[in-house]
Amino acid sequence: MLDFETFLQVDMRVGKVVKAEPYPEARKPAIKLWVDFGPEIGEKKTSAQITDNYSPDALVGKLVVGVVNFPPRQIGKFMSEFLVIGSADAAGGIVLLTPDQEVPLGGRIH
Repeated sequence: MLDFETFLQVDMRVGKVVKAEPYPEARKPAIKLWVDFGPEIGEKKTSAQITDNYSPDALVGKLVVGVVNFPPRQIGKFMSEFLVIGSADAAGGIVLLTPDQEVPLGGRIH
């Protein structure tokens, strides 16, 4: 079991997708995302295997939730700086977790 103090170390924040583009060089189909997490954290980038449910154009402007305090990770030729959070649908495609109302960018998930 995870204790509450350990959970608090996971820094999940709300950000807005400012840029998205296909990542055809990835081993599995993916999309590159650039997300603005507000003035405290700024813009971070990642790649996500979300092509079953999203196109790059549909993602721009979307609010997403990401873990922003993981160390950067090389994904092919692309450096991922955060982990975008999602859940699998019935077919196994990833559905992004997103606030159902506008909230400030960089807002911490509690």
